[in-house]
Amino acid sequence: MGEQTQVQTQTQTQPQTPTPTQPPHHDSIDDTTIAEVSPTPTQLTNAPSQTSSPPSKIPFRPRKIRKLSPDTSDPNSSQQIVALPDNPKPLPAAAKSAKSKAVQQRALSAPKIAARPLSCEGEVEAAIRHLRNADPLLAPLIDLHQRPTFDTFQTPFLALTRSILYQQLAYKAGNSIYTRFVSLCGGEACVVPETVLAQTPQQLRQIGVSGRKASYLHDLARKYQNGILSDAAIVNMDDKSLFTMLTMVNGIGSWSVHMFMIFSLHRPDVLPINDLSMRKGVQLLYNLDELPRPSQMEHLCEKWRPYRSVAACYMWRFSESKGAPSSAAAVAAGATLPPQQQQEEQQQQHPQHPQQQQLMDSLSSLINIG
Repeated sequence: MGEQTQVQTQTQTQPQTPTPTQPPHHDSIDDTTIAEVSPTPTQLTNAPSQTSSPPSKIPFRPRKIRKLSPDTSDPNSSQQIVALPDNPKPLPAAAKSAKSKAVQQRALSAPKIAARPLSCEGEVEAAIRHLRNADPLLAPLIDLHQRPTFDTFQTPFLALTRSILYQQLAYKAGNSIYTRFVSLCGGEACVVPETVLAQTPQQLRQIGVSGRKASYLHDLARKYQNGILSDAAIVNMDDKSLFTMLTMVNGIGSWSVHMFMIFSLHRPDVLPINDLSMRKGVQLLYNLDELPRPSQMEHLCEKWRPYRSVAACYMWRFSESKGAPSSAAAVAAGATLPPQQQQEEQQQQHPQHPQQQQLMDSLSSLINIG
């Protein structure tokens, strides 16, 4: 009995640890420290009950705190709080580069929403309604001119081949050579990369194709055969990527790509900024003092998005009605470049002596046709 009284007296007279006025730094708390200050079972039994004080505010933002949940199966486990620094150290250049590449890869892998072709039902009507509301100056032109149609379709390879064959030729001469070329291949269905590569330059010259155009056709066919291009990839490719890939083909410049995208693929939002009659139409529409530069066309025609292809058709017809030469009818008929546009296209492909090379090809075509 005396021993129990002595133990109780010692327990009651034991001084208690004063409560700190400042919360401890969590960075210094670990399981060992918690174990050292934890009360013994005797202290828990005999210690007087204390009213819990409200928790102090921790000057850390929630997004900078990571909490590790304790293991509920272990009664002796403790909760550890890890506070991240307020000012984290900047990532090294290598880490930033890797992170940037990862973001770019995620962006490239994201599915892209393809716009509906203008040949889809109701798309031209939707484009006309948009253009009327977006630009009041276009409304009179829409009422005056016939609406454009996009009801013809050829496979991309056949359309690109036809575009090359018609370059630098009037529609009648181009159509004659194209008919011979199709017959040489065995029909339009047989105009495929393997068939085109099988035709030698001498065979192509016999039907009126110049040596330079023969090299263009073979270059296009080789890029198809090597897998650089394909009909499926061209149809599903976005406008920017398609422009980059097609201008890699010898003989195909920016003007040809824009015409191909509008009249063959029926892409709704193509702006042929290098087309002369297109620029002339914009000049007349907005009453500009001079022909707008290609760099200005994007800004002037921004309001026409996402139907700039349809607006371009009205610009061609508008400039033609004012007496300016238009490429719209020629392109729709056979992708024939107007004379001035031919020169610009050739300068893009052959910056050295374009007129001399053009003259040689024209003479070669006339000799072979005769």
